[in-house]
Amino acid sequence: MAMTGTAPWRSPLRAPPPTPSRGYNSRPRGLVPAQCRPWPRPSLSSAAVACPRSEEMARLERGSLVVGGRELLERAPPSVALRRPAWLSLFRFKIWWMIPTVGEDAAGVPAETQMLLLESRSEAGAALYALMLPVLDGGFRASLQGSPENELQFCFESGDPEVQTLEAVDAVFINSGDNPFKLMKESIKMLSKIKGTFSHIEDKEIPANLDWFGWCTWDAFYKSVNPVGIEEGLKSLCEGGAPPRFLIIDDGWQETVNGFKEVDEAFIEQTVFAERLIDLTENDKFRGETCKNLGDHVKKIKEHYGVKYVYIWHALHGYWGGVLTTPDAMKKYNPQLVYPVQSPGNVANLRDIAMDSLEKFGVGIIDPAMIYDFYNDQHSYLSSVGVDGVKVDVQNVMETLGKGFGGRVALTQKYQQALEESIARNFKGNNLICCMSHNTDSIFSSLKSAVARASEDFMPREPTMQTLHIATVAFNSLLLGEIFIPDWDMFHSKHESAEFHGAARALSGGGVYVSDKPGMHDFSVLKKLVLPDGLILRAKHAGRPTRDCLFNDPVMDGKSLLKIWNLNKFSGVIGVFNCQGAGNWTYPVKENAHVPTTVCITGDLSPSDVELLEEIAGDDWNGETAVFAFNSCSLSRLQKHQIMEVSLSTMTCEIYTIALIKVFGGFVQFAPLGLVNMYNSGGALENVTSTGDCSEITIQIQCRGPGRFGAYSATRPEICSVDEHEVEFKHTDDGFLAFDLSHGSSQDNLRNIEILYRAS
Repeated sequence: MAMTGTAPWRSPLRAPPPTPSRGYNSRPRGLVPAQCRPWPRPSLSSAAVACPRSEEMARLERGSLVVGGRELLERAPPSVALRRPAWLSLFRFKIWWMIPTVGEDAAGVPAETQMLLLESRSEAGAALYALMLPVLDGGFRASLQGSPENELQFCFESGDPEVQTLEAVDAVFINSGDNPFKLMKESIKMLSKIKGTFSHIEDKEIPANLDWFGWCTWDAFYKSVNPVGIEEGLKSLCEGGAPPRFLIIDDGWQETVNGFKEVDEAFIEQTVFAERLIDLTENDKFRGETCKNLGDHVKKIKEHYGVKYVYIWHALHGYWGGVLTTPDAMKKYNPQLVYPVQSPGNVANLRDIAMDSLEKFGVGIIDPAMIYDFYNDQHSYLSSVGVDGVKVDVQNVMETLGKGFGGRVALTQKYQQALEESIARNFKGNNLICCMSHNTDSIFSSLKSAVARASEDFMPREPTMQTLHIATVAFNSLLLGEIFIPDWDMFHSKHESAEFHGAARALSGGGVYVSDKPGMHDFSVLKKLVLPDGLILRAKHAGRPTRDCLFNDPVMDGKSLLKIWNLNKFSGVIGVFNCQGAGNWTYPVKENAHVPTTVCITGDLSPSDVELLEEIAGDDWNGETAVFAFNSCSLSRLQKHQIMEVSLSTMTCEIYTIALIKVFGGFVQFAPLGLVNMYNSGGALENVTSTGDCSEITIQIQCRGPGRFGAYSATRPEICSVDEHEVEFKHTDDGFLAFDLSHGSSQDNLRNIEILYRAS
């Protein structure tokens, strides 16, 4: 494949004279930015030159911090000494998806690394982080990798032999700072302005369906989805008290054809991914006795089961194998049959069966000049029958089809722009889920797309994949969460890992939906996620690993717990998961099958593990917190930097609400927890105010319900009331205050709570 070259990063001795760099923004206190050297413009066909080894990736040199051979900061304190740096890579282990890995040596950086975060610590423990993002540069796309010589290299490729260059001008973005989360946010914001091809998540419209519980048909039916099954699933969930207000009709509704009929069953299995779309309307399963057509079905489920949002699945290029080029319904889009070409990066880690099939049988691709018309015709039809949005899959296939179309980046951007324009024209609310889209071609071309899947599918029949899923979505959200609301995918509520997955989804900051078969539900799990009206308690940000977990392997090192943090309006939340012993990373491939074991691990937790607490704290917070453990129902009082011990066995978890204790009226120490019967208790709190003086104070809270309301209260209140009705309450010696919120009459199920205290 043309222009799939590698170019190592040169040492500073070979760099040109220093000039101001636009890759620097944040920095630790006491350090000032150096005049940063731009990356040299290497010839991609040249042999490798001398490069910094792993121990040179971060070092102090004449009072300056040098990372990867590049002077990032100067005037470092003379007492600072750096330890061996650690790195975190987010890399594509197969063409569609990223996973994380950690290490220290440059040789270990995997091919197709799309984010590299380095940490260097002084002997005193102070940390400095360097972020390296290979990006899009004109018609080219960059990625990082290590070499057997322990060099750190970048690859630069166009995907089209006719698209060539001798220079990589803006291929790798580098920034540094002392807070990895602020560093990520500032870097993505800066990069979005520099490149102009994508937007930060704060600049996008967020789909409203994310606040409602959902159900997806995929694992319930796979491609056998049908109207009767959909109604049965909706009915059983509604009757159990977890009504889905959001539905995804997944693969299986379209009119497709498999033109490769052979006797050999093994051959037929290969052709599944080569099926092609022949029409834009629904197939015969959605036209018959049970429903007249798709519109009739959508109308019925909205009216009978209270579904607010119906999404429907399609591939970016129509179907897995694209479109059939001969039907009249497709000829207007000038399709042609092309054969994908996978780059060395696509096959460097794990090959994918779908891509191997498409390479063999080809893809019917729409003329890029006609792709907007294709999307607009399809989406306008779906909108006309009541569909509210789409889940668009198989997106990364575009990178293999760039030959003859100006390359992978140009083709991806043409399709992505047309898709976003059609979504804006035909659906309200930016209702789009991007899927199988973990290449930087797509990530850095998403101007409007606001939701993207964060990992490979939930796999209910693969017991060793469950812990990998949780770790992957959390780590991938470091990058994806700055550009999208990460979608942590569906799960089964009736499954041996249901509590594990359910707790994680509560912290994700994204949608919560299941793929249960009709009647196969565990409502004891669902009711910790879903209120009776179908609302979920969604946290403010993307759930991400805590700072002390970033450079640990939470799946296979045998000693590390995974901690995931998030924020609500008035509290923080931390989920602690033991992912050890239950599975192993699918890359690299292990010759011996993994044997699950149970490992009990002890770690620690601190309120300071929640980043950005100051966002919600206000000036009147002195650092005191009330820490409520969901499963054990225990309540502790900790200062922000105090720690507590956590012990968990394999495949178990605990969720901690971190509530900020404040003083009301000068004599009441109080912190609302929220609905303590829900995984993300603090997500139920909408407002907290107070009225009164030093003799009498009333704390007023708006909280979603129904459920069990809890709070930390150092003193026993006089009266607790809900919607102006006095209620019985329980108050224990550890300060735990609790009472019930019954079903209310208000449409939004907000309860108005008042808690009265009088000074003694």
